[in-house]
Amino acid sequence: MNASDVAEQVHASNWLDHAIRAGLVAYGLVHLLVAWLALQLAFGEKADSASNSGALQLLAEQPLGEVLVWLVAGGMFLLVLWRLLEFAFGYPEVSDKAKRWRKRATSLGKAVIYGAIGWSAVKTATGDASKGGTDSTTAKLMQLSGGQLIVGAVGLAIIAYGISLVVRGWTEKFREHLDAQGQLGQEGSAYVLLGKVGYIAKGIAIGIVGGLFCYAAITHKAKKSGGLDQALQTVLEQPFGPVLLTAIAVGIAAYGLFCFARAKHLSR
Repeated sequence: MNASDVAEQVHASNWLDHAIRAGLVAYGLVHLLVAWLALQLAFGEKADSASNSGALQLLAEQPLGEVLVWLVAGGMFLLVLWRLLEFAFGYPEVSDKAKRWRKRATSLGKAVIYGAIGWSAVKTATGDASKGGTDSTTAKLMQLSGGQLIVGAVGLAIIAYGISLVVRGWTEKFREHLDAQGQLGQEGSAYVLLGKVGYIAKGIAIGIVGGLFCYAAITHKAKKSGGLDQALQTVLEQPFGPVLLTAIAVGIAAYGLFCFARAKHLSR
């Protein structure tokens, strides 16, 4: 039996289901912490950065925080393993080859997202959290030949991802992530509502991040770009900003709770 056969067996194993559940719980926890930080921002309280890294830093400051951050890192890397196996062996039931590879490419993209959070967790746990930030990364891209186009393309890709989350939430396509039992009765209705609100709110927040990248590309000002924390700050600065930011924070919390529901009623 070669390495490919072993990897394919792991992808189909019950063990991987348990690993995915652990990772989804960690992912949900990160979203709940981001939502808490966003609520603090909405109510005018000085808080850590309302982002994944800020959430991990907040977690690290709690009792047994370093252990919890390491557990989050482990959970994220388990999700990376799942998505990489999905990229290599997933979706055999999809007959359309182009559609199958689009799905596999999406899995690869999600592996990158989970990996970034996992790496941020490792750096937080080891006391080596990055001081650079999104704007410094954007500034480096701006210095490249065609840098503005690259940053603009990144922004458009982020916007497209945000829109896809909104569409997935609105059409309730996320139901495919829950088994049949997880969609039945009042409990199932609550899970679906959490998913709907969560996906739409998260999609809006990510879309704003993409908009900031596009604005930075147009104005050639790297500091105009930013991550989730700057996107939420931008929401706060709008008319009725605290109300809008509170709604988004509640939505992000709903997404976190949906991750817990998905872990309980996993369907893949």
